[in-house]
Amino acid sequence: MSDHETLIFEVSKNNFNTSVVLNSHKLPVLVEFMGVWSGPCIQMEDTLSKLAKEFSGQFVFAKVDVDEQPELMKEYSVENVPTIKVFKDGEVVRTEEGLLQENELKELLKAYGIFRQSDETRELARQKHLQGETIEAITLLTTAIQQDPKNTRLAMDMVQIFLDINELEQAKSLFNRLPETDRESEMGKTLLGQLTFKDLATKTDGKESLQARLVQNPDDDDAGFDLAICLVAEHHYTEAMNTLFTLFDQNPESKDGAVKEMIINLSNMLASNEPAISQEARRRLGSSTS
Repeated sequence: MSDHETLIFEVSKNNFNTSVVLNSHKLPVLVEFMGVWSGPCIQMEDTLSKLAKEFSGQFVFAKVDVDEQPELMKEYSVENVPTIKVFKDGEVVRTEEGLLQENELKELLKAYGIFRQSDETRELARQKHLQGETIEAITLLTTAIQQDPKNTRLAMDMVQIFLDINELEQAKSLFNRLPETDRESEMGKTLLGQLTFKDLATKTDGKESLQARLVQNPDDDDAGFDLAICLVAEHHYTEAMNTLFTLFDQNPESKDGAVKEMIINLSNMLASNEPAISQEARRRLGSSTS
């Protein structure tokens, strides 16, 4: 087997011994017992396929369609799908039932020595940044990027740090150098949203000035709209949503529909990292327009 070969197989009773049992003497084999009709099964299949490509040659991903292979399902006492069974040295060494998210699957792989050191550094850098040790975090990420340039998650984390410390031009430059697939990923879309709002905020009169304008004239839609932009740029998402809904409730067509459009765009941007805020905004918008 090549170190760079992606090892993904569909297995049956006929080739199970070769593809799973014998291979497990060379590499860990993750077998997903799945139903093609099951959303959670397909979701986990997609994630495991992605990980098999990322860690090519380090483990085997084998798929068993339980509808077509009832004998294997019975032989390995599979009662629910999805079920993962890990084979090592010809034996089942671990069983997991139910949908596992990507971070859980990575932890499972890590237990068998399959992980990227740069991801360990990435997590350490994240902790440093959250603790206010941002310079140390940048240093860690810079070193990790040099050592593992293919791990673009490192660069995306660096973009986030630049955004957090208001280094907008550096964030833009690094983001624009990311591969298109990363820019279009969920994390990429979140970063692009932040970049957009940060950029828009620089074109306003500033949060304090806008707040003062609203004190003098609460019906100043322009000030309220620009204030929401500034609040998003500073990650005050709940306050930004409340500001937008104040404008929207007063006039659903405020600023020629731009307020409603911003609520929708902000909800989409927050869907991954701030799902509760996103869902509440969509609920409020749905209630207002129903």
